[in-house]
Amino acid sequence: MLRWLRGFVLPTAACQEAEPPTRYETLFQALDRNGDGVVDIGELQEGLRNLGIPLGQDAEEKIFTTGDVNKDGKLDFEEFMKYLKDHEKKMKLAFKSLDKNNDGKIEASEIVQSLQTLGLTISEQQAELILQSIDADGTMTVDWNEWRDYFLFNPVTDIEEIIRFWKHSTGIDIGDSLTIPDEFTEDEKKSGQWWRQLLAGGIAGAVSRTSTAPLDRLKIMMQVHGSKSDKMNIFGGFRQMVKEGGIRSLWRGNGTNVIKIAPETAVKFWAYEQYKKLLTEEGQKIGTFERFISGSMAGATAQTFIYPMEVMKTRLAVGKTGQYSGIYDCAKKILKHEGLGAFYKGYVPNLLGIIPYAGIDLAVYELLKSYWLDNFAKDSVNPGVMVLLGCGALSSTCGQLASYPLALVRTRMQAQAMLEGSPQLNMVGLFRRIISKEGIPGLYRGITPNFMKVLPARDN
Repeated sequence: MLRWLRGFVLPTAACQEAEPPTRYETLFQALDRNGDGVVDIGELQEGLRNLGIPLGQDAEEKIFTTGDVNKDGKLDFEEFMKYLKDHEKKMKLAFKSLDKNNDGKIEASEIVQSLQTLGLTISEQQAELILQSIDADGTMTVDWNEWRDYFLFNPVTDIEEIIRFWKHSTGIDIGDSLTIPDEFTEDEKKSGQWWRQLLAGGIAGAVSRTSTAPLDRLKIMMQVHGSKSDKMNIFGGFRQMVKEGGIRSLWRGNGTNVIKIAPETAVKFWAYEQYKKLLTEEGQKIGTFERFISGSMAGATAQTFIYPMEVMKTRLAVGKTGQYSGIYDCAKKILKHEGLGAFYKGYVPNLLGIIPYAGIDLAVYELLKSYWLDNFAKDSVNPGVMVLLGCGALSSTCGQLASYPLALVRTRMQAQAMLEGSPQLNMVGLFRRIISKEGIPGLYRGITPNFMKVLPARDN
């Protein structure tokens, strides 16, 4: 990251104890583009960019605001030197926390051990790849000078932020499944970075759900109506939907599916933070198991909150042309004819399906990712988009195979009132009816279009 510093500014590192200001002066002069004795935010950003140290606007602004003690909008040399000295002290503490055997060098096994104490599991090979990104002399160990030079302009302050830097900035995957909400630092929360990431995720979710909406509606139609005829297949189902309502009908119910992204994400994020606090004592590091339980419970909480919208999505998808004029009309008719309880039909099988899906998804995802990193990774700790996409698709497939019967029963319970002559059964009764009349394959109706949307959108 800081090859320039190693090659030009820091040749004097060997004599830093005797003349520490020399190194700081050389670097300050390189950043002070107009030579007026002060560095403003523009000069800092341009200077770091020209030196080949692009950190990003948020990091550069954090450096500037932390160093600008008198808040005059400029960094003079004293402020600049004080910031670097204070930052080096913090990096020294982080270095010592990783140097478990106190030999002045960080080894791969020490990175693995340190991350394990934070509840994160990586292989020693992954740790070696992390070392390679910092190691300047090829010894596969990192001494203090290498560590300091690498993090000199990185505004991280402790080992936890360094790990998050490896995760967010360099792309290292440190064991978070997509079923677990992302975690944000206090700085990210204060700066608003958290909501920008959530907003970006929400927009991406809306695009992916809209692109796979025809497959989603076909899945629901096959789940609800498939029992009437074993001849309903993908081609026949699409043809039937287009014949009944035109091309636009393929996206029927998608509006509800997109609208629920924002409240679902917000509730899941809030609940995840609360459950983490409940499952750990103050100051205790949260482990993988606690993160999984917190994520699953947060998912259940979010589903409880937005479940009425799930029911309306199913009703709109199954409904015929003109049956509902929109989301509001659908909600009004359900309330008028069936009461409030109808908005939570199928809630129990939906809730029961969360744990096996999330658990299997997480376990398989971690197993596949770790296997690839241990056997095929060569030059990077980041598996890459395609590898993570493949691991995610396979893990999601396994999770859905286990939970799909519950999802099918949920959908049928949501739509029972719309089917003429259909008895209003509970979860157990509906399971028995499906098995007796359709056999075990009946529990997996619609699974083909469901799997077809796994790659473009890993959401159920």
